[in-house]
Amino acid sequence: MTINGVIPSDVMLYENLFKQIRVADQLEYKRAWVGEAHFSIRPEQTKQKPLLPHFNGELCINTDILQIASVVYPQTKNIEMGSAIRNILVNGGPVAHAEGIRNFLTIHNRTLKESNRKLNIGFGVGRFAYANAVYGVRPRNELEKISWPVLKGLVLKEAAEIFVRLLTGELLSSKDIAPKILQKKSFDEKTWTSIQQIRPSEEGIEIPPFWEFEPIKIIPEEIDLSQLDLTIGTHDTDLQQYINQFHPVKVFNLSVTPNNLIDATHDQMRGAFHKAGGKWKREYMPRTLMIFVNGDASISTERQSEFATKEAKDAIISYWKAMEGTVDEKKVRQGMENAVYGNPDEVYQQINERFHQDDRIMTWFDFNTNDREIVIRRMKDFMLLVAPKFNRK
Repeated sequence: MTINGVIPSDVMLYENLFKQIRVADQLEYKRAWVGEAHFSIRPEQTKQKPLLPHFNGELCINTDILQIASVVYPQTKNIEMGSAIRNILVNGGPVAHAEGIRNFLTIHNRTLKESNRKLNIGFGVGRFAYANAVYGVRPRNELEKISWPVLKGLVLKEAAEIFVRLLTGELLSSKDIAPKILQKKSFDEKTWTSIQQIRPSEEGIEIPPFWEFEPIKIIPEEIDLSQLDLTIGTHDTDLQQYINQFHPVKVFNLSVTPNNLIDATHDQMRGAFHKAGGKWKREYMPRTLMIFVNGDASISTERQSEFATKEAKDAIISYWKAMEGTVDEKKVRQGMENAVYGNPDEVYQQINERFHQDDRIMTWFDFNTNDREIVIRRMKDFMLLVAPKFNRK
């Protein structure tokens, strides 16, 4: 993304990432979660219905958390790596992803065990459909096209079940996977009528698999999964519960999710979380939070607050200009409400007021900046000047 007229090189972005992770390890952050994207958005910006036409640059250049993790773990002592999220529909689909992760755990098992660390795999689907379509995950006929807003959720369910069951060592074929059934209750009357005109059925319409295969079992076979943590990125409460039939799977949610839905998800997961994972804890659904903190000891707390507030507002304005080409003051206000900003005391108070004491915060410091020293300064100010205030409680 262009910031202050500059687009960083790919090499610079990776150098920044690895440097920031090494510093985070020294500061005793627990995990480094890395985003993922596939294929340049630039060709998409030239199409008849352009994607993010005002955005200049790429949203993310990481395509494989396993390669990043293989670099990070030997360079660090305590921090864990995580994907947020790994798109299991692309790059061969759920079978290939299960195989790749088992292979990684086999190779790096000793390193992880000796340092008491895990590989954290957040998984789901990508934000943009064009990447999935390259791998055949798109409507295959008119019925699927009409029903796609609902069907795509069922496709994720199919992929998630294949992924988790193969990853955990099952002998599995596509016939063992729960069928995808379109039901009347999931559609408005007009859409359901259109579906019925193509394939009449009041009992529900079964959709053929997107991944069809004979019984297979993933190798390497002898692998200890105790160094793996799984987290699914979905708001679908039925899927959150369903996938926990097979293995402990935690949940991702967005920072903008209302508190009543957050609490309802925790209530649901207390009963649904796979018994092998023990009792459900609030920390199993981390909360993403943009943080703009200034702890510069050479200036007053008032000036710290002013600088941090300006950084936050400038970042959110730049973001919406890049996303939409204009600035909607309502969206800027909402963005500010979803961030915390100010001097260390103010940031502490904002987090303390907004979050449960048992929540885990996914701290986001590099929003709208490519300057790794600014990011590192925010990381240090938070961990050295804000985090201790919680530890004292």
